[in-house]
Amino acid sequence: MLVASFTSSLTSLVGDYGLYAVFLLMLVDAVFPAGSEIVMVYGGAIASGAIAGADVTLFGYEFQSGLPAYLAIVAAGTIGYLIGSMIGWEIGSRGGRPFLERRGKWFHLDHEKLERAEAWFGRWGDWAVFLGRLTPVVRSFVSIPAGVFGVPFRRYVLLTLAGSAIWCFAFAGAGWAAGASWENFHHAFRFADFLVAAGIVAVVAWIGWRFLKKRREAQA
Repeated sequence: MLVASFTSSLTSLVGDYGLYAVFLLMLVDAVFPAGSEIVMVYGGAIASGAIAGADVTLFGYEFQSGLPAYLAIVAAGTIGYLIGSMIGWEIGSRGGRPFLERRGKWFHLDHEKLERAEAWFGRWGDWAVFLGRLTPVVRSFVSIPAGVFGVPFRRYVLLTLAGSAIWCFAFAGAGWAAGASWENFHHAFRFADFLVAAGIVAVVAWIGWRFLKKRREAQA
């Protein structure tokens, strides 16, 4: 299954490249969904010492399994996500809404998602940044709209730092707590893959239905 393969690819990257993979994947996830939940949970499991052959190292220095490795994983995820978020804000601020109207599909931000993002910011104001960072899926679609809708940069950075730190601590903590039971935990966690796949199928079916409906209306 494609989603299961995606999960395995992420865990392989984190297992092989440790902190570097966590940093880079979380940076990407700030503007484009890259499986941040899986990245941080698996990173936490590595930090606990449960994954044979996977170490937490930085420029040749190896962090001891347990709390030091856990804090290193959390720091890599938080900093990577923060930098990615700043890049996303800059894209939105410089490009503005006209740019997203033309090129939003590059970032999976079509017109409807942009409208929902505008409603989200309209309801919560600047706090939409903090709440968005704690909300699955939504968290990857906050950075660019925040720049478009003029969230002050300094406040945006602080809210993003707080939200992403909480997220990273929580999910890495779940992986660390799983510890030696990682394989059983991972097996249970993969049921989420099937739910995601079912959701994708449902969305595609809905889009197809909408397309056919509009086409029939146009012909009528």
